[in-house]
Formats: sequence, C-alpha cells, structure tokens
Amino acid sequence: MRAVVYDSYGGPDLLRTAELPEPKVGPDSVLVRVRAAAVNPVDWKIREGRMDRLLDVFFPAIPGWDVAGVVERPGVAAPEFAPGDEVVGYVREDVVRRGTFAQKVAAPVRTLARRPAGLSWAQAAALPLAGLTAYQTLVHLLGVGGDDTVLVHGASGGVGSMAVQIAAARGARVIGTASPRNHDYLRSLGAEPVAYGDGLAARVRSVAPDGVTAVLDLAGGAALAATPEVAAPGVRLVSVVDPRVTRYGGRYHFVRPDGADLAALGELVEAGKLTVEVARVFPLEQAANAYRFAEWGHTRGKIVVEVE
Repeated sequence: MRAVVYDSYGGPDLLRTAELPEPKVGPDSVLVRVRAAAVNPVDWKIREGRMDRLLDVFFPAIPGWDVAGVVERPGVAAPEFAPGDEVVGYVREDVVRRGTFAQKVAAPVRTLARRPAGLSWAQAAALPLAGLTAYQTLVHLLGVGGDDTVLVHGASGGVGSMAVQIAAARGARVIGTASPRNHDYLRSLGAEPVAYGDGLAARVRSVAPDGVTAVLDLAGGAALAATPEVAAPGVRLVSVVDPRVTRYGGRYHFVRPDGADLAALGELVEAGKLTVEVARVFPLEQAANAYRFAEWGHTRGKIVVEVE
C-alpha cells in the first residue's frame, strides 16, 4: 500500500511516499480503506520530537490520527462494523507507527463511529480530533448548559469553531476570542466575538459584566492569564494547550478516542447543529505541502489530505 512516512524527527521535508505492507488487523480492529485524513498540530509536534517523552515513535512512522474511509474487513472480535461501512475515526494508539496518511489503516473499534450523513469525505476526516476535543471538554469536563456564559479562547480555529457550535447547541451563551477578520465567521456560528490581545479582559467584561461561568482555553499564554479577570465566582476552566491552567484552578485535558462521543458529534452534524469547515485539500503525494500550509498557522478550518 502507498503511505506517507518519515524516518527521523524533523521538519516537513522529511515526509516521503513509500510502499508498505498492508497492516495486520487485530481482533478488536477493522481494516479501513482511507478516503481522507486530516492534519492536526499534534502531528507535527510528534514529527519534530516534541512528544518524545510521552509517546514511543517507531520509524518509519506514518503520521496522522484523523481518518474517514470504508471498512474492508473487521477483526474477529469486531462485530460492530461490516465491509462497506463508512466510518470516521480518531485513530490514536499508545505508540506512533501506523497513522492514517496511508491507503489503509487498521483502526481499533474504540476509535471509530459511522460517517455522519451530509459530510464530504474531507469534512468527515476533519471532524474527529477537533470535534472530540471540543465535545469532551465542554460536555464531560465543563458540563456546559443553558445557564452558562462560555468563553472560548481561540474560537475561530478548528477546535474553537466546533466548540462554539457545541456550546450554542447546549443552550449556552458563547463569547469567542479571535482576530477581527474572523468576527463575522464567529457570529455565523453563534458566538459573540471579542478581539484578543491587550485589553482582552476589559473587552470581555464589556459584553459580560457579571463574568463568564465556563472557559475553554485553546490559546494559552496571555489569554489564559487574563481569564481570572473575567471569571464569575465558581468559574470552570479547562485548557487543552497550556498545562499552567492548574495555577488558575483549572484542568488540563488531552483528547482521547471515544466512539460514543464521536457518534454524538455525528448526531449534532445530522441535526444541522454542527458544521465542519475545510480550508484546503491536498493529494497524498503533497502531504509535506499540507503540513507546511497548516504549520503556517493562518488558516480558518482544517487541512485535509485525500488518499483515494
């Protein structure tokens, strides 16, 4: 099978296309023919060696955790899926070796859900990691509901745009920080936009004088540091980018695969309450360019690689 690999830690220039054996399918996995895979910041952090203390990487390594594709063969202990089923997945395992930038991937059942109706292959591939990050923090950790005023730092990015929609779908009032050029976009998703940068706390207080009751931090740094100034008593706070959140009484969270949560995201999509924005699509052979474009950091929406 054709796959993108890298043989050592470093930049996107290390990525190359290679022919590899088809992956073996364990009892609790299914073989998925990949239609599309999405780029995430964690991918290049792993490739650059910045996650080495957390994850064992075996070279040559295939990058990618997000996938959308078609089941070819289920494992002997995986009756949940059948050949021909269209699926999406956040296919993270405990080691980095066989990612989703390949024609086929052996995906553990726990990482998969059925592809939501109405999403293109590119949109489906862009949903899992970003969507799960937003869903798990807002629903399981922050418990956001109709009585909340939620502040999302970095609201126009891949995770932030989904977080805005999920919080709004749960009845919350949503305030989102972003650059002014993305304010109309945030309004279209259901958020009240606020510009980030110097004076952030005052701007948030101007629209929420009683403070915010829940905060999802996707920016870290100065945005996180300003949070106590805009917090209502008893505020709940989660960051997925800055472990220093514990200094402010919050929690740090790293998303995990969960088929049930992924299915819940699919229900929001099919109900018209969650959309997925794709900024650009590259062919598999241009995976290095896909990563360069994503690492540039000025895109709105996800970067996707088409495999088939």
